[in-house]
Amino acid sequence: LKMIGDYCRYIAENAKGDRLENCKQEALKSYQEAQELSEKDLRACNAIRLGLALNFSVFHYEVMNDVKKACELGEKALQDALDKLDDCSEETFRDAQSIIEL
Repeated sequence: LKMIGDYCRYIAENAKGDRLENCKQEALKSYQEAQELSEKDLRACNAIRLGLALNFSVFHYEVMNDVKKACELGEKALQDALDKLDDCSEETFRDAQSIIEL
């Protein structure tokens, strides 16, 4: 689902008209479903979950022109991860840290 969202976001960044609207909606749907699953099944420090949050926030910023939503998504993912860093393995911590720094 994340990859579908990413793919549609990439197309939407250059599309126009109906194709733009279709890509926006497909990306939004895919990202939302992926986010729901990741929050249910993955820990807050998981690199896939953090990468999804980063890409979803870029989607809101770049494609939807919604800076507020982009910041909210990024801040929530960051705070959730920071709250759980002490519970992570060293490897997970390193992976999370590299994404958080972005």
